[in-house]
Amino acid sequence: MAQRRQIFLIFPVLALALLLAGCPKRPATTTAAAPAPSGPAAMTAPTPGTGTMPGGPVAQRPGTAPGARPGAPGAMPGAPGTPAPARPPAPREFAAIQDLKDIHFDFDKYDIRPGDAKILDENAKWMKTNPRHLILVEGHCDERGTNEYNLALGERRAKATLNYLVAQGVQANRITIISYGEERPVCTQKDEECWAKNRRAHFLVKAQ
Repeated sequence: MAQRRQIFLIFPVLALALLLAGCPKRPATTTAAAPAPSGPAAMTAPTPGTGTMPGGPVAQRPGTAPGARPGAPGAMPGAPGTPAPARPPAPREFAAIQDLKDIHFDFDKYDIRPGDAKILDENAKWMKTNPRHLILVEGHCDERGTNEYNLALGERRAKATLNYLVAQGVQANRITIISYGEERPVCTQKDEECWAKNRRAHFLVKAQ
């Protein structure tokens, strides 16, 4: 009886093994990777703290600090709570005084000559002893040359004068410069003596 039971148990096992061996195997499945995005979709997010995007920097609105968000408080000049820059006084608010002497320049030059440096030294002394006065430096030229050239030359003369005064201890924020080019001559004769008078830096003041 025991042998007969073992035979009956072996048959089902063999049958099951033959059945499994005869069944075809299913192929292994693989998941295809999605293709990498191309075109606009391929742009990656900006790197934190760099302010740049692939392909070039991120444009920022004028007046914003690096990394500032457009529209953020304080991002633009004139935002609520931001003090407006001080407006310099208009030239008509200044007046000439006898204590400040003009200096003059060589033709087509804006260098401070030794004799004129002594005049500027005296002007600087007055400015330092009168700190409550603002200063306007006008740059002037003779009539030779184009209007555009003389306006630029007059500005260089005014700037050279400003730089000299600052080097003598006058505060730069007290000084405003302007160029009139050849527009405001003090002499109208057509000769070198007259032209030399027009190549000048002129001083005006305004009490604060």
